Amino acid sequence: MDRIDVMLEPVRAFLIQIGVFVPRLAVALVVLVIGFLIAKAARFAVQKALRAINFHILTQRAGLDGFLQQGGTHIDTIGVLGLLTYWVVILAALIVAFSGLGLTHVTDLLSRVMLFVPKVIVALLVLAFGSYFARFISNAVITYCAGVGIRDADALGRIARYAIMAFVVMIALDQIDVGGTIVREAFLLLLGGLVLALALAFGLGGQRWAAAHLERWWPSRDDAPNLPTAVEPRNVAKIFKGDKLP
Repeated sequence: MDRIDVMLEPVRAFLIQIGVFVPRLAVALVVLVIGFLIAKAARFAVQKALRAINFHILTQRAGLDGFLQQGGTHIDTIGVLGLLTYWVVILAALIVAFSGLGLTHVTDLLSRVMLFVPKVIVALLVLAFGSYFARFISNAVITYCAGVGIRDADALGRIARYAIMAFVVMIALDQIDVGGTIVREAFLLLLGGLVLALALAFGLGGQRWAAAHLERWWPSRDDAPNLPTAVEPRNVAKIFKGDKLP
């Protein structure tokens, strides 16, 4: 009898573990189902809220929606933000479910992934507002240059837009911790090299070209009215007396 009890002891321990694990598994499944429903509701709410405040108009004017369509996607920026919100809730539900099951390593991995998704959302918002701001500044520069008679207004507007977009992309990459110091230093080196190249080109081989473009942008006005020459004080008295000047 004792021998049979010894042989059945592993089976009894296994059944006890199954009895402890099954309720945890049931709770985890319930958490996943509830998390799935909450994720669907959160995605719908985020998309409706962003469209209610006309955020899709901002992304269209910023050019993000066109960029996504050129990449082959069938959703706009609001759809991407809604999808990211959906996965944040799903990852939170998975973390709770796996934590209840005692899978700590999986929970740590999912926690790191979930902390990365909000950074992507912030980076997308930075790109959206930064692109809109860059296009606004570009149109303002073009309008001002055309109003004051500066030629090549379109080129100056594009330069202003690309310069702002470069800083916006750097901020977005820094937000998601891509590149970090390497990207910033590389950008500063490229910017310094470009400025040095332009300075050398204007100073050495492009003096006439620079002068011609400056003349096109700010044409000189030689049609100023000719002012009368000043009369010497010693001749004022003769003028009033009617004497002729020599």
